[in-house]
Amino acid sequence: MPGSNMRGAPISGTLKQGAASTHGLPTAGVVTNHSIPTRHPRSLTMRTAHLHSRAAHQVTNSHGRRTSMAIEFSHETNQNPASDALRAEILADPGFGDYFTDHMVSIDWNGDYKTGGEWSNARVHAYGPLSLDPAAAVFHYGQEIFEGIKGYRHADGSVWTFRPEKNAARLNRSAHRMALPQLPEETFIESLKQLVQADEKWVPSGEGEAFYFRPFMIATEAYLGVRPARHVEYHVIGSPAGNYFGTPEPVDIWLSTKYARAGEGGTGTAKCGGNYAAAMIAQLEGEENGCKQVIFKDPHRNDALEELGGMNVFFIYGKENKLVTPELTGTILEGVTRSSILQLAKDRGITVEERPITLNEWRDGVASGDITEVCACGTAAVIAPIGKLKAADFEIPAASEGFGEISKSLREELVGIQTGTVEDRHGWMTRLV
Repeated sequence: MPGSNMRGAPISGTLKQGAASTHGLPTAGVVTNHSIPTRHPRSLTMRTAHLHSRAAHQVTNSHGRRTSMAIEFSHETNQNPASDALRAEILADPGFGDYFTDHMVSIDWNGDYKTGGEWSNARVHAYGPLSLDPAAAVFHYGQEIFEGIKGYRHADGSVWTFRPEKNAARLNRSAHRMALPQLPEETFIESLKQLVQADEKWVPSGEGEAFYFRPFMIATEAYLGVRPARHVEYHVIGSPAGNYFGTPEPVDIWLSTKYARAGEGGTGTAKCGGNYAAAMIAQLEGEENGCKQVIFKDPHRNDALEELGGMNVFFIYGKENKLVTPELTGTILEGVTRSSILQLAKDRGITVEERPITLNEWRDGVASGDITEVCACGTAAVIAPIGKLKAADFEIPAASEGFGEISKSLREELVGIQTGTVEDRHGWMTRLV
């Protein structure tokens, strides 16, 4: 069990398929924050099916030696899924992050961060609570990471995802920073396939809608001591998702001058919960001033801008046919959407500059008309126009009333690639179902 203390347990030399997990049994068919009634807790009978697919797997130790292996997924069918009527009601207005599907994916890791370990007991099972010891390291030392990636329904009914190898690589960079084990790219992608194959009925097909995957890794060893955990769990949950900001109207943002998101040598490049928790108080400050998002400054470079609480930012200089975005300095998360936008811009002959950009440059650029568009980008929102920048003692007006010509066109191309209506020239899409 994930909450049990297994110090000193031997590490098997092969990757094995484990028995059905005793945790994760659902107490409800759907977890929701909306008013649609959920099911009452009840005990469930689980049915295990034989595995029909494998993911290539590699075990890596601290010296980089790798052994190719195969990881098998067992299947436990949720005996209490959401009814067709309830699922249809949810899919009619999915919101974002409000509802969760019938199943989840889980894989266990046991070992030592310095000398190596193994992933095992890969399984698809009913969505439900995790059973963790109160002393589990994730609760006390924040040893956890996560990802966000979408699945898209195409016109022929197939389901695809966008650049999953980039998310897998970022997950592993985050894992390295937080002293968590590496998860092979093939296993990461297979975990997405396994979940969407089990819950394909939950993939929406409306315009701007998608299936949102939330992979995450947590330290589950029960101990009170500051060192890398010897027991870790990787999970993937899924949620039908609508537009993150609703209609893509300009979003006013708040400039945080009191708080910093990350510092040099910190965890800014890791997608870990602590970064987002640290941004929440600034986010609340922004909401009190009528803003939906907050932007942070580089704490070491005066007025240089970094990123929003959960998105990257870029500036369009229309007259110069130029796109500028803050450079990756070790304190900014390397967004998959960000890198894709930069590539699509280069494809069009737009000059791309990754460099520091200051508040003064933003203010002066909008005033002179040189900066014609300002946008935020990320997996959830794709591209969203930024309206006014508000601060305690000044404002910078919006560069445009809504989407500018270039950002709107880039968004349409990117969404078209993701949904299968625009040619995928770079081979970014991976079929899941």
